[in-house]
Amino acid sequence: MQAYLDNSATTVCEPGVVEKVVQMMSVAFGNPSAMHNKGVEAENYVKEAKEIIAKTMKVQEKEILFTSGGTESNNMAIMGCAAANHRMGKHLITTRIEHPSVGNVMKHMEEEGYEVTYLPVDENGIVKLDKLQEALRPDTMLVSVMYVNNEIGAVQPIEEISKIVKANNKATLFHVDAIQAYGKYRIFPKKMGIDLLSVSGHKIHGPKGVGFLYCDAKVKIKPIIFGGGQQKDLRSGTENVPGIVGLAEAAKEIYTDFEAKIEHLYEVKAHFVEEISKLEDVKVNGLTGKDSAPHVVSVSFPGVRSEVLLHSLEEREVYASAGSACSSNKPAVSATLKAINVPKEHLDSTLRFSFSVHTTKEEIDYCIEVLKELLPMLRKYARH
Repeated sequence: MQAYLDNSATTVCEPGVVEKVVQMMSVAFGNPSAMHNKGVEAENYVKEAKEIIAKTMKVQEKEILFTSGGTESNNMAIMGCAAANHRMGKHLITTRIEHPSVGNVMKHMEEEGYEVTYLPVDENGIVKLDKLQEALRPDTMLVSVMYVNNEIGAVQPIEEISKIVKANNKATLFHVDAIQAYGKYRIFPKKMGIDLLSVSGHKIHGPKGVGFLYCDAKVKIKPIIFGGGQQKDLRSGTENVPGIVGLAEAAKEIYTDFEAKIEHLYEVKAHFVEEISKLEDVKVNGLTGKDSAPHVVSVSFPGVRSEVLLHSLEEREVYASAGSACSSNKPAVSATLKAINVPKEHLDSTLRFSFSVHTTKEEIDYCIEVLKELLPMLRKYARH
């Protein structure tokens, strides 16, 4: 048997998505900037994709900007807004548990002369709102907070954060990294006070290499990629039509029968947490109920190095991860786990298990059985 429990890293493409992508590659393959019928055909598919995605969030089609994925969307939100709004101020606010595609951009912005405040979180990974209140200043240009943490599934009080930010200064921009949240929550930026929002296709059963940035029509933003002036001069480069159409199809499918899908995810997660908590000397990190994301669980296995356990599970076709897939090839201590005060001896003994709408209880049971066999053996080996 196989248990794929690394859906926060990437998801399998839905058959309907694959079909659309193939159609765009083999039939509607024109360049959407071309003036002939093949180009117009491709352009119409891109327009339709914008309409589908905009409808899921009740925003305008013109507020959807297609990108190469979540990393570019996050980079553009921060750097593009900084370039367009630097006269307002050079103070930025983020948290200590952001994905590297925000955290490393913030480090770059510091090198460019910006001042960045990194907000602390509590033991469950929730931003301390009093610290946000204290950090806000008249020259705060942008606040960037992830909706769902990719390692522990902490869910931030986005609407509350927005109210605090806007009460301090209506002009301060609020960016949300929703890469782990879109498709897991109904997100309405206008109602929630979100100015910019980043999404990635391959987290919702869409293709890799495509995503979008929602950018409110009132927000001033400058491009960070220059060239032929596609997408109203905001993001040059020939549009990835197969990816864009596949992303739209994935968005449409994930929000169809949405409540049932999310209920299934919470059931799978509850079953996993219940069963893994029965194992000896195992610690689940953060919240695990409906006050947490439906698809992510962080578990520490004291006495076993995460890399060793990861490969031992892999040999039995159980797939998990040691944290963010984007940084898993670099041996570094998780900033998120440190921020929530995970004991030092657990930092290198933690795995992330993440689920999708296709995850079954049988997969969970198989994973637990494998862990029951492996943990005593690996701990015994580690002690020698």
